Amino acid sequence: MSLFTGTVGYYRQYRPGIPEEVATVLDQAAPKSSPRRLLDVGTGTGLVAEALLDRFDDIIAIDNDSEMLAAAESALRPALPDGTALALVESTAEDFTPPAGWLADLVTICRAFHWLDQATVLALLDDQVAPDGAVAIFGDNSFWAADSPWKQSVRAVVQEFLGEERRAGTSTFKHHNRPYSEIMEESPFNQVEEVRVPVQRTWTTEGILGYLYSTSFAAPHLFGDRLADFETAVRAVLAEHSSDDTFLEDNEFLIRIGRRSGM
Repeated sequence: MSLFTGTVGYYRQYRPGIPEEVATVLDQAAPKSSPRRLLDVGTGTGLVAEALLDRFDDIIAIDNDSEMLAAAESALRPALPDGTALALVESTAEDFTPPAGWLADLVTICRAFHWLDQATVLALLDDQVAPDGAVAIFGDNSFWAADSPWKQSVRAVVQEFLGEERRAGTSTFKHHNRPYSEIMEESPFNQVEEVRVPVQRTWTTEGILGYLYSTSFAAPHLFGDRLADFETAVRAVLAEHSSDDTFLEDNEFLIRIGRRSGM
């Protein structure tokens, strides 16, 4: 069973997409080559590729979840600009091999680096990235970070139903204590730049529940026959924080852009 079994519909509908400001930072990180090639690792339902469709000519997006890739196909293929090539590949980052001679100008890993064998993947990418290309590892803060009172209340409900430790499907989440920039500095992409992009969002109860159901720590199947009870509990605690079903969130994307020495 995948970590994200049963989440794909929620993921596509309720996971926040990539803001234009983040897409611009990523665009500027890659050389202006022709064709311009993007490798999106852990693409999920294709949110990063979607944000960059009109900025690259040749895109490969990989994921090890076939249902996620099917959702990405449905979303991306109809929006593909004329002349842009798109390949969706079912593979782990550790097992992926690009076509012969294919080198990425930019590799994106969004909200997925914590699932990877990090040092191994960065070493493999050394043979998959153009000499002047870059690797961008980035993401925003999960609801689990609970950096506001309403998020703290929601997390407390999840913990009441599923236990204090953050779940990762049927297991528990293994925390990575080292900063990603430090890990990158030990890789071939050791010249690391950090860019922070603030994001403000407004949520509703339905959106919050949909987001939770898109995660590995609150996927619907984890609740078994208590799913309806969980929803009732979440709605109740959120009602204590808002009289108009409006929940404000201050978040940010932290983007780490790694390049090889001398580039």
